[in-house]
Amino acid sequence: MNTATLSTAPVRFDPSVETVTEDEVKTQAELVATLLGMSRTVADHTGHAMRSVHAKSHGLLHGELRVLDGLPESLAQGLFATPRSHPVVMRISTPPAEMLDDRVSLPRGMAIKVLGVEGERVEGSEADNTQDFLFVDGPVFPAPDAKGFLKSLKLLAGTTDKAPNAKRVLSSVLQGVEKAVEAVGGRSGTLIALGGHAETHPLGATFFTQVPIRYGAYIAKLQLVPVSPNLVALEGQPIDLHDKPDGTREAVAGLVRQQPAEWELRVQLCVQLCVDLCVDLCVDLCVDLERMPVEDASVEWPQELSPFVAVARITVGTQAGWSDDLAREIDDGMAFNPWHALAAHRPLGNVMRARKAAYAASSNYRSERNGCPLHR
Repeated sequence: MNTATLSTAPVRFDPSVETVTEDEVKTQAELVATLLGMSRTVADHTGHAMRSVHAKSHGLLHGELRVLDGLPESLAQGLFATPRSHPVVMRISTPPAEMLDDRVSLPRGMAIKVLGVEGERVEGSEADNTQDFLFVDGPVFPAPDAKGFLKSLKLLAGTTDKAPNAKRVLSSVLQGVEKAVEAVGGRSGTLIALGGHAETHPLGATFFTQVPIRYGAYIAKLQLVPVSPNLVALEGQPIDLHDKPDGTREAVAGLVRQQPAEWELRVQLCVQLCVDLCVDLCVDLCVDLERMPVEDASVEWPQELSPFVAVARITVGTQAGWSDDLAREIDDGMAFNPWHALAAHRPLGNVMRARKAAYAASSNYRSERNGCPLHR
């Protein structure tokens, strides 16, 4: 009897999963120069150096990450190998290098710094004891690689610290266009990145790392999902930004000052499709369909092949949510960088390799310009 069944198996990490192109060093140098140019423009105007991207924070939180018990071998990897708890710092932000009115509605970022992490480190992070994860509230990166991102960044660089009112008007127009696109089942990452993001509550959003990391013996992307009822109720809910240039920050602080919040941290393993063939002899063939690439950050990994599975919970108790003191501690005093990492969670792919140079340069510039050492 001839039979064939399909199954999936996690792709094991091997250095060969990455392909370094000849022009990466040049692209990275241009990326660093462009980002630092944006930071210098803002610093020269304001007298204070801020991040080259995600300069404006909307929430600054302290919480706890608890690794779940009973994880299977494929998920009990690296930081998540042992069921234990770690303090975390969380930063909700938006991407430009300047402090814009929140009515310029842009994608939201969530940076998480896990503290007290032990284990072998990636190169350059040997003295650290943290693990940083960077999330955005969309499943894919807006460009396939750093070169593609550099093209759009150069266009934005020319508008840094210019025409804030025009940006607000453009954002309103783009929000309407994106709403029409989504009404027919589409979604434009380009429109959203330029200001077409809906004016919704960030605490109701689902966040994605977008680009892969090593996950111990395997490869994965991560997702952060609201699970406490108060956050779930905020999914897609609008926030009032009328005459509130910092209305997003006010909305975040307004909730966490009164209520705790909880998220689930989930992992999507990179998998390959396996075909079990039984003819005269049973053979198990694993075929890489290249549907979950490491080097192309613009491709969404199919959840029907590999769903996101919970590995930890993050809980935030009632707290200020944002304050000048928290801004000094976290905005000015910390650097969030995916290369602050365990070797078991080494960043992978073209975009992540570019981030290594870019994030280090941005942090160094902020530290030197402000005269304030950064805590990693």
